Amino acid sequence: MTAATTSAVPFTVPPLTDAARAAADRVLRSGWLTTGPECTAFESALAAYTGQPHAVTVASCTQALELSLRALRLEPDAPVLTPSLTFCGAVAAIVHAGYRPVLVDVDEATLTPGPAEVAAAVHRTGQPAAMVVCDLGGYPVDAASLGAAAGLPSTRIVVDAAHGPGGDVGRGGDAALATCLSFYATKNLPIGEGGAVLTHDGDVAGALRAARLHGMTRDAWRRYLPGGSWRYDVEEVGFKANLTDLSAAIGRAQLDALPGWQARRAELVARYDAALRGAVRAGVVTLPSRHPGHAFHLYQVRVPRRDAVADRLTEHGVGTSVHFIPVHHLRGYARLFDADELSALPVTDRVAGELLSLPLYPDLADAAVDRVCELLTDLLAA
Repeated sequence: MTAATTSAVPFTVPPLTDAARAAADRVLRSGWLTTGPECTAFESALAAYTGQPHAVTVASCTQALELSLRALRLEPDAPVLTPSLTFCGAVAAIVHAGYRPVLVDVDEATLTPGPAEVAAAVHRTGQPAAMVVCDLGGYPVDAASLGAAAGLPSTRIVVDAAHGPGGDVGRGGDAALATCLSFYATKNLPIGEGGAVLTHDGDVAGALRAARLHGMTRDAWRRYLPGGSWRYDVEEVGFKANLTDLSAAIGRAQLDALPGWQARRAELVARYDAALRGAVRAGVVTLPSRHPGHAFHLYQVRVPRRDAVADRLTEHGVGTSVHFIPVHHLRGYARLFDADELSALPVTDRVAGELLSLPLYPDLADAAVDRVCELLTDLLAA
């Protein structure tokens, strides 16, 4: 197979429904573009879809994480456990909340920390004040078991479910105080930008709604409604982290299509699994994807000579990505950790150079999956 005979397979193509386009047009014609009734309607739809009592929309998942962590009201520099293999923004949220990130190594099979890894981190560094758990790739973490391993109550656990929409995200009841979602352009529920916090705690939801808009006691929509008042107070200094009605309208329309997109993702993952069974001899290691509640956000494999393989796939028109560069491999974050902590992440360091994410999105054709798998197997066998 040569590049000349292989049509392009992008790494991702975000779907956008006709209903979403119509919703955006409706908001643009309304003249109301900032946080307002569309955000409220989107929050209600998210809560109903996930089975959580409260959903609070914000401008990004990173801000969802920071606001949720701040809602814990921990002491300054309090230690917060976090996976070592995660997006840097998740660790930035801990830092900006005023706390100290403590890295936890990952299980080699799932790429997320399990109870054993959490317990080892606690034994090494002492009792944490809180923990962020992450459903990397859509793998549904068991927040309750990780909390038990850390000796933490559910009220000290925040779930980074940026990859989770479409799976069992939020359906864990009260196993965590907050579950944070992403609606970035590449995610399962793509809007472009945006995030949300799911919580069973009404007081936390109320505090988040105020904090996302400077801490104001009354937002612009309510102030400018007929009969509304311009008067407001700020009881606690907040942030500018609100979602717009334009994004919320798109998101609510896209949410209706999510079940169908998820079904297609599951089909594609099954096809990848079947096509790559024979590639094990060539060095391909697949990750568990049949776990109940998996969101099928990423299709990750571990391959030898990852960078060279990725370059060759690019030459043949196949887009790939890496999720993620471990945070302690990034210069701006490495200085946050001491040498002892950095030496306690052997699994993360071992798998980091092998991880490769293959194309996975609802409009991906079966033939494209077959071509990617054939090319990957051929490259590794060469």
